[in-house]
Amino acid sequence: MEVKNKTIDFTNSEIAFKDKSNTSLREAYLLFKVMNNPFMVKTGKKLVNFAFAIRFPVEGIIRKTIYKYFVGGRTIEDCANTIDKLSKRKVDTILDYAAEGEEEDKLFDRVCDEVIKTIVFAQNNQHTPFSVFKITGLARKDLLVKVSEKATLTPEETKEYQRVYDRVNKIFTKGYELGVPVLVDAEETWIQPVLDDLFLEFMIKYNKEKAIVQNTYQMYCHYNINTLKEHHKIALDNGVKFGLKIVRGAYMEKERQRAKDKGYSSPIQPDKASTDRDFDAIIRYMVDNVDTIDFMVATHNEESSELLASLIEQKNLEKKHPSIYFAQLYGMSDHITNNLSEKGYNVAKYVPYGAVKTMMPYLFRRAEENSSVKGQSSRELRLIEQEIKRRKNA
Repeated sequence: MEVKNKTIDFTNSEIAFKDKSNTSLREAYLLFKVMNNPFMVKTGKKLVNFAFAIRFPVEGIIRKTIYKYFVGGRTIEDCANTIDKLSKRKVDTILDYAAEGEEEDKLFDRVCDEVIKTIVFAQNNQHTPFSVFKITGLARKDLLVKVSEKATLTPEETKEYQRVYDRVNKIFTKGYELGVPVLVDAEETWIQPVLDDLFLEFMIKYNKEKAIVQNTYQMYCHYNINTLKEHHKIALDNGVKFGLKIVRGAYMEKERQRAKDKGYSSPIQPDKASTDRDFDAIIRYMVDNVDTIDFMVATHNEESSELLASLIEQKNLEKKHPSIYFAQLYGMSDHITNNLSEKGYNVAKYVPYGAVKTMMPYLFRRAEENSSVKGQSSRELRLIEQEIKRRKNA
């Protein structure tokens, strides 16, 4: 990255945590201290699963600790305080019903209906400009794998996939009718093909006036820089708006292991530097094409956030450009979110919601990612410690 003069000071802990009480800061410190220890995360996961299995009343403990910090609430209505709290910091909310890994049609239908509720809610609340869903919340993984591999489906599977298609269509139709952009979260590479096909089909159908249908690209896949550009060309050729979100990626270890087990070339970049290179290259590409792309840069990386902020400034674009958003997960990287919002940029928090038990796969993933990604929990801890010391000396 060749940015010399910093546009944003992400080390400003006073701005990052000014809405947190001393008690909240101490609670956050203890939580990240635990998550910084891979052994404790692994052990904790086993204990929680065991507690649920024997019906031990563990929900209250979870609700007061990791759930409270990373989840907005049990229902959309329950998230009202979180949305209001974020809006006071000039931060928007993306409500994310984080159910996943289900196996029954009635549960998939329930997820579909819940996503549609978030779209209706978003239309009526200026602080929730997007909706989002995961296709694995609407369909069985095994079915999605077969469709992605272009395998022959049984008559029952064909009917089952039609129901999946109808759910996705129902969500995008509602987004189109109400003018609410709908983000589609990325999946593992062996599921992503069916998702990309659906995205392109509905993009062409619904993105004529506005980027309603928005895909997600994981830049730790070495080919996604080209895939993204190809999809942009398809949008241009069809006279529609291209909408997307970029992330670094969430399934690296699983992807590498599957490639090894099945004997194919890993889709993952050879190293982090390659991922960073492609991620930042795509930021430049999107800014250069901002007239035909609506995009969200979802990252907890200070350098990439700084790059986008500096490019907005260099290109003399308005900070609140309607086509450009920053995003981070609720409960993480407040030093990025709040310092960006303080400077006037469009920034949003992904705020998952759902019952405690429903949220456990999501919460386990947050804990595991924080313990396995080098420096994430350490960085959060360092900034919290910095703010605690600053307040003591103030």
